[in-house]
Amino acid sequence: MAENIGAIKEKLQAAAISELPVLLSEYEKDVRAGVQAEIARAKKRIAAYEKEIKRTQDIQRYEREYSAYAHICGIDEVGRGPLAGPVVAGAVILPKDCDILYINDSKKLSEKKREELYGIIMEKAVAVGLGYSTPARIDEINILQATYEAMREAIGKLSVMPDLLLNDAVTIPEVDIRQVPIIKGDAKSISIGAASIVAKVTRDRLMVQYDEVYPMYGFSSNKGYGARAHIDALERYGPCPIHRKSFITHFCEVQV
Repeated sequence: MAENIGAIKEKLQAAAISELPVLLSEYEKDVRAGVQAEIARAKKRIAAYEKEIKRTQDIQRYEREYSAYAHICGIDEVGRGPLAGPVVAGAVILPKDCDILYINDSKKLSEKKREELYGIIMEKAVAVGLGYSTPARIDEINILQATYEAMREAIGKLSVMPDLLLNDAVTIPEVDIRQVPIIKGDAKSISIGAASIVAKVTRDRLMVQYDEVYPMYGFSSNKGYGARAHIDALERYGPCPIHRKSFITHFCEVQV
C-alpha cells in the first residue's frame, strides 16, 4: 500500500535541507498529484537555500578582500531618525569565513528573524560591543556627533580590539583604527549587517521597556519614530523624558 500523502507531506516539511535530496529520490517517482506538489515545494526550499548560501558568500566580499587583517569589525547604528529614545551603535567581530545565513540590513528582516539572528550572532561572534547616546546627549551635541560617540563607545566595549573597521557609510572621527566606509554597507557586508541586527534588536527591546513607563506614546509599536499615533500623543500629552527636544519642536512646545 502506498504511503499516505499526508504522511509524506509531513515528512518533507519537517526534514532538514540536508535530508531533502534523499527523500526526493525516494518519492519523486510517485505520480500522485499531492506528492508531486510536495516535491515541488521541497525543491523550492532547496533552491532558496542555495540562493541564500550564494548571497551570504557575496556579502563576505569585503571580509575576503581584507582577510589579511586579524579582526575585522562591522559598525552600524540604529535610531538616528526617531523622535524619542537613544541612538544605539553595534560593533561586531565575526569569525573568519562566518557561516551564519540570512544576515542582512536589519530593516529588511522581520522582527522574528532579527531576534533569531541576534541569538546566533551573540553566540558565534568573536566579540560584540554596544554604544548608546541618550536623547539629552543628542540634543546637546546633535544626532551625528552623538552617533559617532555611540560608535566609539561600541568599539571600546569590544573584548577583542579590531584592526579594521567596516562602517556603514561613515568615517568615525577620533578613531585610530583603519576604517572602510561602505555605502549601504549593512546589506553588502556580513559584519556590518550583523552589527545592524544587534543594534536594532537592542534598541527595540529598550523601546518596549520604555513603553511600560510611558504607555501613552505607543513606543512598543513605533519604537519612537514619528508615527501618526505618536505625534498625536505628543500634541496631547507633551514630551516625556526620553523625547529628543530638538526633534519635536514642530509638534509641541519645548525648551531646547
